Amino acid sequence: MTSLNDLPLRDNLRGLTPYGAPQLHVAVALNVNENTHGIPDAVARDIVAAMTEAIRTINRYPDREFTELRESLARYLGHGLTRENIWAANGSNEVLQQVLQAFGGPGRSVLGFAPTYSMYSLLASGTGTRWIAGTRDADFELTPATATGWVDTVSPDLVFLCSPNNPTGTPLSLDTIAAVYDATDGVVVVDEAYAEFGPSGAPSALTLLPGRERLLVSRTMSKAFAFAGARVGYLAADPAVTDALRLVRLPYHLSALTQAAAIAALAHTAEMLAMVDDIRGQRDRLVAELAVLGYSPLRSASNFVLFGGVDDPRGTFEALLAEGILVRDVGIPGHLRVTAGTEAETSVFLTALAGLGQHSVVQPNKLLE
Repeated sequence: MTSLNDLPLRDNLRGLTPYGAPQLHVAVALNVNENTHGIPDAVARDIVAAMTEAIRTINRYPDREFTELRESLARYLGHGLTRENIWAANGSNEVLQQVLQAFGGPGRSVLGFAPTYSMYSLLASGTGTRWIAGTRDADFELTPATATGWVDTVSPDLVFLCSPNNPTGTPLSLDTIAAVYDATDGVVVVDEAYAEFGPSGAPSALTLLPGRERLLVSRTMSKAFAFAGARVGYLAADPAVTDALRLVRLPYHLSALTQAAAIAALAHTAEMLAMVDDIRGQRDRLVAELAVLGYSPLRSASNFVLFGGVDDPRGTFEALLAEGILVRDVGIPGHLRVTAGTEAETSVFLTALAGLGQHSVVQPNKLLE
């Protein structure tokens, strides 16, 4: 059998491993930051009805400009945005890939701040863009001084800022974003995949868009909208940016079914986002009770918590897995990451972790039935 090493693979892809968390069937999956609450039945029925209608014309190509979807996304985001400011693709990963195809490539570089979303470096490799991993401040924060220091040192063509950062959950100030933009002539991408889980009323990087034609704000429907399986990501930017992305996108890249499902979901924004407050509550509960257990949770503005003080991350991961609970070992020494699930799922996780005996015991809430 031919192995990967036997193929004439591009040099910059040799030795890499594909992105992917373990896909295991367990009772409590809290490893990939999904919204575990699911879609309300009434909303699901409307989505199914919209997709059924779309099926009637499935013999034709979909709207190449996904016009209605862009209009729906612009209404959802607000901030005076119109469809001309909006782009969408099959998940925010494809959005970011298209950004790198348009503005990166051989001879160009993208700066990120490690640890951060591991797909950034893989997308860079896939587009022939040089990945530069800058460092963060204590507790994985990122100040304007640290961020601009790296920009001044390496002069990147693009900068990726994850806000809040994955896998650490730490928020990013608008001051840092604005300072990075002012420090570079390149494209600045703010990845706000988890923005809806931030404090109520917290400002988004969307407020910085006016007058900043090189600033792109990426979002997703996967997390807050419980739409991970539909694969819908999008960004807001100057209309010239969407023109640039048209140069690299594949024809008809968003299927008619994807467009119909997303438009129907956005028509029910209030219902789809109703679980966000509950998720925030479980995230805050994780932070509080992990500390009681003797761990060191980081502050989080996302739907997950990274916690330190884990003597044996791999052993703890395996022990939880044996109990039917899947968390994420993100490769940061002494740390694990857990998604904020339902109240019952959170209780099962905390009870199991307490039972491992590494630290003191927490009083569990109602267990998962």
